[in-house]
Amino acid sequence: MRLSAVDLGCRRGGREVFAGLSFSVASGEVLLITGRNGAGKSSLLRAILGLVRLAQGRLSIEGGEPEATLAEQAHYLGHQDALKPSLSVAENLRFWAGFFGAGGAAGDVTAPLDAVGLAALSDLPAAYLSAGQRRRLSLARLIAVKRPIWLLDEPASTLDDNARQSLTGMMQTHLAGGGLILAATHDPIGLGPTGLGGAQELRLDYMNPAGAGQP
Repeated sequence: MRLSAVDLGCRRGGREVFAGLSFSVASGEVLLITGRNGAGKSSLLRAILGLVRLAQGRLSIEGGEPEATLAEQAHYLGHQDALKPSLSVAENLRFWAGFFGAGGAAGDVTAPLDAVGLAALSDLPAAYLSAGQRRRLSLARLIAVKRPIWLLDEPASTLDDNARQSLTGMMQTHLAGGGLILAATHDPIGLGPTGLGGAQELRLDYMNPAGAGQP
């Protein structure tokens, strides 16, 4: 699979957020999207998913499911954890597994919860989770239902060192299985230029979108 972008541009609130962005990410590869706050990292991920309208440019996918849209083949992890406090840890994950089309597999969430270290808390209402635990539960969605494209916005936010190591392992497993990752991040996530897939970097420059670097 290959996700390609040509000359992408985005405007929000009458302001040009970025313009002229082109990149290509294939199976087993990582694109790290960096830059200061307000440079457009989140807007770029949301535009790829179709949540923000592009002002210009073209996105295309080679390989994957021919009848599925890009959004149907992608997981998006944003700033909000999107959990219902009154539901248990397991119930929250079952909801998302069903929403993403896991079908009968949606009932068994033991393996993904175990992978993020939350299996022992499966019956606990999500309202009682710490910020780091909430983030780990959100990460469990990535492995509860297999999708080849991961769009991650600050995935290591609120995670401690052990959880960050687990996140790195999850991403390495995903890449080794043929997945691809686009991650907007300020924090180290263990996938640098010498890591698995040889991560590329796309740096967005605030107030200078046309000069954004190409990977």
